[in-house]
Amino acid sequence: MRTVRRMLMTAALAGAGLLGVAGPAVADTATPSPSASAEAAPTEAGTSFRTATAIKPGQPATADASTGDYLYWVLPVDAGQRATVTATVTLPAAARHGAATWQLDVYDGLRRRQPCKYGAPTKAAAQGAGSVELTCTLRTVRAWAEPWANDPLPGSYYVRLTVVDLPQEDLGLPVHAKVEAGTADQGGAQAVDGTLAAPLVPGAGTATPQSDGATPSPRPAAMAEPDGGWSSGWWSDRWLWTAAGGLLAALGGIAGYSVTRGSGRPSRVPPGA
Repeated sequence: MRTVRRMLMTAALAGAGLLGVAGPAVADTATPSPSASAEAAPTEAGTSFRTATAIKPGQPATADASTGDYLYWVLPVDAGQRATVTATVTLPAAARHGAATWQLDVYDGLRRRQPCKYGAPTKAAAQGAGSVELTCTLRTVRAWAEPWANDPLPGSYYVRLTVVDLPQEDLGLPVHAKVEAGTADQGGAQAVDGTLAAPLVPGAGTATPQSDGATPSPRPAAMAEPDGGWSSGWWSDRWLWTAAGGLLAALGGIAGYSVTRGSGRPSRVPPGA
């Protein structure tokens, strides 16, 4: 019994150690870019998908524009991450003629509009309001999905901010917009089998021939990658949970066998029987 207790204690300690390693990865941990704050924050926005201003997760971006303009930003989101975009629009101090409705849209690398799982992507600002804040939390990005599905996939994500309803007289009034996007790692619970051949970023499937000795042209701003590079798609903390379960099952089997085997030949059985 002493041996059995020792094996059970070893199994418990081993399982606790493995689960302790896997535990933090499962929790939602924000992963802002460590270099994002060190770089200069963008102070202007694009006016279309092709001219979208590149930003990094955790990096605030601002832009001065006119009411009615379409403002575009783009950021990379990797598999297993859930992105949350926040936009704050400072409305003009000049007298306005009525309420204005602002809308925040997010599109994936295929330019499919992705629904918001949480948040308020559309909000009306009263005539005397000084600002309006919009939020959109997307679904967790999958490493792979069926062709018919509309699941979010790793790659570039476009943020579009614009006003969708306001009095005609208020068009052209100056506004100030601030946008910030953050990503949180959802862990192995959201992992799926399979992965894309390449992230959905502009120009991923376009080959540009170059002459011998020519220096490669710089990549477009919209093709920025996460700081650690794109995920390989096969590793997740599910491997740790699987290993921990297998180890505990093996040690439990050994302990059960030791208990049921007994201590040897029963004392009541005479020798030579």
